[in-house]
Amino acid sequence: MNKTAIRKFAEWAREKLIEDIKYKAGTVGITENGIAEELPQSTSDMYFYDVGTKDYAKISSIEIKQRDALVKAIQTKECSYKSYREAFENVIEEVAYTWFNRLIAIRFMEVNDYLPSGVRVLSSENKAKKEPDLVTIPFDTDLEFTSYEQDRIIQLKDDNKLDELFRMLFIKQCNKLHDILPELFEKTDDYSELLLTVSFTDPEGIIYHLINDIEDVDFRINDEMYTDDGKIKADGQVEIIGWLYQYYISKKHDEIVNIYKGTVKKADIPAATQLFTTDWVVRYMVDNSLGRYWIERNPQSKLAEKLEFFVTPKNWEIQFVDEKINPTDLTFFDPCMGSGHILVYAFDVLMEIYREVGYSDRDAALSIVENNLFGMDIDKRAYQLAYFAVMMKARSYNRRALTKGISNNLAVVEESNSIDKFACNGLTTDNEQNKIGEYLVEAYKDAQEIGTLQTIAKKDYKEFVEYLNNVESSAGQIDLFSTAWLNDTLPQMVQLAKQAEIMSNKYAVVCTNPPYMNKLEGQLKKFVVDNYKAYSGDLFSVFIYRNFDYCKADGYSAFMTPFVWMFIKTYEALRTYIIDKKSITTLVQMEYSAFEEATVPICSFVLKNGKATEKSLCFRLSDFKGGMEVQKQKVLEAITDKDCGYFYEANIKEFNKIPNEPIAYFVSDIMFKIFENSQSVATYGNTREGMATGSNDLFMRYWFEVEKNRMKTNCKTRDNAVQSSCKWFPYNKGGDYRKWYGNDEYVVNWYNDGFEIMNFKDEKTGRIRSHNYNLDYIFRQGISWTALSSGNFGCRYSSQGKLADSKGSMLYLKNDDLLMYFLGLLNSCVSKYVLGVTSQTLDFKPGRIAELPVVVAERDSVEPIVNQQVKLSKKDWDSFETSWNFEKHPLVSYSINKMSTSFALWSKECDERFNQLKANEEELNRIFIDIYGLQDELASEVEDKDVTVRQADLQREVKSLISYAVGCMFGRYSLDKDGLVYAGGEWDNSKYDTFIPDEDNCIPITDEEYFEDDIVGLFCAWLKRVYGEDTLEENLDFIANALGNKGKTSREVIRNYFLTDFIKDHIKNYQKHPIYWLFDSGKQNGFKAIVYMHRWNADTIGNVRVEYLHRIQRVYEKEIIRMQEIIDNSHDNKEISNATKRKEKLQKQIKETKDYDAKIAHLALSRIDIDLDDGVKVNYEKVQTADGKKMQILAKI
Repeated sequence: MNKTAIRKFAEWAREKLIEDIKYKAGTVGITENGIAEELPQSTSDMYFYDVGTKDYAKISSIEIKQRDALVKAIQTKECSYKSYREAFENVIEEVAYTWFNRLIAIRFMEVNDYLPSGVRVLSSENKAKKEPDLVTIPFDTDLEFTSYEQDRIIQLKDDNKLDELFRMLFIKQCNKLHDILPELFEKTDDYSELLLTVSFTDPEGIIYHLINDIEDVDFRINDEMYTDDGKIKADGQVEIIGWLYQYYISKKHDEIVNIYKGTVKKADIPAATQLFTTDWVVRYMVDNSLGRYWIERNPQSKLAEKLEFFVTPKNWEIQFVDEKINPTDLTFFDPCMGSGHILVYAFDVLMEIYREVGYSDRDAALSIVENNLFGMDIDKRAYQLAYFAVMMKARSYNRRALTKGISNNLAVVEESNSIDKFACNGLTTDNEQNKIGEYLVEAYKDAQEIGTLQTIAKKDYKEFVEYLNNVESSAGQIDLFSTAWLNDTLPQMVQLAKQAEIMSNKYAVVCTNPPYMNKLEGQLKKFVVDNYKAYSGDLFSVFIYRNFDYCKADGYSAFMTPFVWMFIKTYEALRTYIIDKKSITTLVQMEYSAFEEATVPICSFVLKNGKATEKSLCFRLSDFKGGMEVQKQKVLEAITDKDCGYFYEANIKEFNKIPNEPIAYFVSDIMFKIFENSQSVATYGNTREGMATGSNDLFMRYWFEVEKNRMKTNCKTRDNAVQSSCKWFPYNKGGDYRKWYGNDEYVVNWYNDGFEIMNFKDEKTGRIRSHNYNLDYIFRQGISWTALSSGNFGCRYSSQGKLADSKGSMLYLKNDDLLMYFLGLLNSCVSKYVLGVTSQTLDFKPGRIAELPVVVAERDSVEPIVNQQVKLSKKDWDSFETSWNFEKHPLVSYSINKMSTSFALWSKECDERFNQLKANEEELNRIFIDIYGLQDELASEVEDKDVTVRQADLQREVKSLISYAVGCMFGRYSLDKDGLVYAGGEWDNSKYDTFIPDEDNCIPITDEEYFEDDIVGLFCAWLKRVYGEDTLEENLDFIANALGNKGKTSREVIRNYFLTDFIKDHIKNYQKHPIYWLFDSGKQNGFKAIVYMHRWNADTIGNVRVEYLHRIQRVYEKEIIRMQEIIDNSHDNKEISNATKRKEKLQKQIKETKDYDAKIAHLALSRIDIDLDDGVKVNYEKVQTADGKKMQILAKI
């Protein structure tokens, strides 16, 4: 199946249909802005409308009724939506998907030869013929034509108006199909026919693309029901219908998710929550719910041999149930059926069951539709396709299924919002039946939001429908009110009664892929909070709980959902309910990113509506990356090989031994005992979620943004901080995965003991926006970790002097003597293993860490190793200039005159540190494995990728050396003094002797050496001071080779690096908060110069303009004259050619610089200064803005 082609077609088709339908509606005066009134010249049989065209639009006869129906539909929708525009958009959407569904259905039927007439409607049996067979031979079909229609067909053919003929015949065919598929092909003499615009001749039309973009084979039903090994085969029709539907709404789904990023409007709930269920997951759910229910009650059944995903215990023995049932007792309900994928596979399993007891396929097919399959959805387009899919499945087993007039048990959820009351004087005369009517009207208010979550009382709804059917015939005198009731209320009540019958039943099996949505609004939110508050973490969790009530006792409820319910605190009440009162029959936990369509980690499982009598049969696929096909193969392998290592049998009653009761099916008996008998982290200390500032943009900075003297990194107490008069203090904010030490990147404004943060109020409400200050723990040493991680869990020693952010959680111990022991434990494979039980969502909340079991032993062995780990990791972190404890670049630290030798020594140091850290981690793992007795569960080995110190990288190290050199050029660093020398405040010349910084805080970057403080010249001078003059050329070659930029000489390579890549690397390394700012005139490299943010003053721009920009312009002018002299006087063609190219380049550069000068001039006159406390982002915008207008003079970040 070509899913790419299917997706492309479906997404395009939706937009095309909506566009065409809106245009057609506009031609009759109905737009998103309102409904036009007919003009005064209109008559009873001819209406005119002003639609903004030269001539008035006019409609007559049937079109008038159709337009009236369209207007009424929109007005009716307004009762349920917030505005006319929403109602209009919803009706247009409905018409679009109605025709889309009909086109898809007819295409499916013609490919499989299911059309009663056998004549293709959209295409031809002859592939070479473009004209549909219906147009070619309309009188050979089963369509009945009046004399007028026959003449009309002949006339249109003679006039070659084939598209008009096709539209007439297509509508006729849809009306004919109403006889056999009434739920999909409703009578089209309504507004949907008015808005239909189809053409088979248009190469840009829907029909052309449907026929030509998607292969016939993708629509064709599989001829064989079984695979080679006798298992029930998946059916092609399900895939095509399901994927067309999924892709049809995919763009709207994405738009909704991106627009709201929160609550979803009522009209958009279907598109926001629909998700096509992968085929093998459907089979797993159905095999282990419907299949299991039958097999357990029929010991002689051979069905298990035909169910590919049927799971048995390790001993292969099935526990049977002493209960006699018939196939008709196997009621199967999908309350969120979507396009019917689950129902259609259930049809195949039911067919096999019916065969076992002697039914013919023909009789079984009819019985399955009438007695076994039940389904509902809030989305009408999905309902139509589900209905179609089930009926096509019946047709595949019984050629006469569509003409038998069989009833089905599928329904779209309708609401009663447009009905004020049920009773109607003169029509509804039975008080008892009227009570049912009034109950339904009340029960189904806002039902299109609430859907099948509503609980419906068991009443005799079939008798109520008979009552409704007899109302008209037994009515007395009919007036306007009763006519309106019969036309509008009666058909709605019949629908409400049908859905009430379905929703009030109990089923042997409930199987669904429920909606995933946790940001609710409106009536849905109110209903869920009022009725399911304990389970309201997400709609899917509400359905897990609700569906038990749809189940018979000991029936099965199957799902595919996100797997977060298995672990996180939000769903603890649901887990407790299942563990205490129900049971998990089988479960598959997928790899974290396996199901791309859901964008969340998922699982599939079958629950039993009764207490556990057997162990749960579970698959853990966490280690198997590669998508759903890999997951499928691993499940199949485990079904046949029970000793595969990832198939588990679990006693769910054990789960309550673990805090928070996670679904810990893979945990060993030893681990359960550890949880049961050990104290927790909470016994030894307090885990704390850090502070929420209320505005990190306002109160938080990268440490390198602010003035050095305004920042303090070693406060011991709050009083100490106040006395320092400093504003900025270290702030733990999580960061990347890193262990032992590091991620010290941020500072927070805690001036005057956090006065500004603690008094930061919401302007509208007056409420304090910040919270969670942890005042008793501020500046204490502890252990920090990243609360939300994209990978492994890693803890770091947090020294005195820091505050913590909400994303940088902390553990503060009661006894700091245990700090190193706990750091070792938390970074060990034992903690990783336990967190795999309690925090599989990668959200390591303080509560989860507090629950970890602790065994304190072997301190003398553990603590010295951990101390070494912290020192090694600190040495690594501080080796780079983004650490506030950075002293000097490692390639400068060795007293050697060759960079190549320095790098070799640095590389050796890195390797030794890396290997020592890895060896230490493995030793710590071994110690903790022994302490916890987990030798059979865990191995001590550590993979290189999990060692979080850096190994030497030649290009990275050389680039960082260049950055350090630039820092020396600006005086940020000094070759005479370690560490950060200048970052704002008073300048001190005495700190610089070996290498003197640039005097005016502006270093030009040019493609030739035009200035005395040319950056390449300064870099060479710096290299001489560091490594000596004798090795300059050798060191330049070493640097150039490492950079790999273009250039004939080492200096050219380095110059090109400064021109093109230096600022990019700097912006990246400084997290898009650069401290070196590049003045950049554009792509021609006419003018580039860098300045140091911390040396900025009000005259910086003016100085750059006058001393550098204007000077470079004069240089270019002289160079152009010189090139022209060469062109005029040289006799060397090559020299002339080079001079010509050079002149052309210079002319472009001088033009660029003059354009740039026009922008920079106004800013220079404005003399804009900066405040380092405001940080990079604010100041970067500030210096480029004058009189409210921004002029881009600096490189974009």
